[in-house]
Amino acid sequence: MASIKKKSSGGGGANWMDTYGDMVTLLLCFFVLLYSMSTIDSEKWKMIVQSFNKNAVVSDDQPPGPDGTESSTGGMNLPLTQDMEAAMDELYNYLALYAQNSEEGSVSVSKGSGWVFISFDDTVFFDGDSYRLRAEGQKILDDIIPALNTAAPHIDELRVLGHTAQRVADSPNPPEGDWRLSTNRADSVIIYLYNNMDLARLDPGRLVAQGHGQWRPVSPNDDEQTRSKNRRVELMITGLDPEDELGDSMANYSTMYTTATGKSGES
Repeated sequence: MASIKKKSSGGGGANWMDTYGDMVTLLLCFFVLLYSMSTIDSEKWKMIVQSFNKNAVVSDDQPPGPDGTESSTGGMNLPLTQDMEAAMDELYNYLALYAQNSEEGSVSVSKGSGWVFISFDDTVFFDGDSYRLRAEGQKILDDIIPALNTAAPHIDELRVLGHTAQRVADSPNPPEGDWRLSTNRADSVIIYLYNNMDLARLDPGRLVAQGHGQWRPVSPNDDEQTRSKNRRVELMITGLDPEDELGDSMANYSTMYTTATGKSGES
């Protein structure tokens, strides 16, 4: 009886899977190579991370960026721009519009290259001889805090300046009391900002309180009307130089103060 020989099917039927696996590996290596040569946009990186977890804090080993918060519409309140000068312009435009709509003379705003200066009528913020922040002052700060939060990643320093006035033109107040009162008033504003600003966007170390007593008047102390202009609180906001990690907050302080107030910035 003749034997029947089975036809060999061959051993290479699955070789196409090896070729496919090699191709996928090569593609992966190609995309990894492209990624390694790319530049990560810090703001986009932050947005991606915080889209998964809004409370995430990016470490120094990751691209830095402001901590986003959800808005009423569900979006991210990230900065409108990555450019410091543009951020200061946006802050100034917001504050200037706010000043126009506020009670006449209670808020004034000026700006220069990389800084914004705001002056508030002290009587709106505090009662006489008091450093307890009034409800009207809290309302004004609440109104401007959103703009400060938006500009925060571009702020080098937010300096609050407290001032008092002489009760009698030719009889200065005791300097110890004046300095304490003006400094305590600046502290009250700083503490309110600290408690209500988004500090994930602005390092608290960039908040500075400073009291000047009666020694930087912007008006004569001849009568109550002119004297009241000297009782004021001011905010000096300087932009952060993107090429300087720590910033140089005091380098041009005297020039900025003189430009904004017409008074010398030196003590």
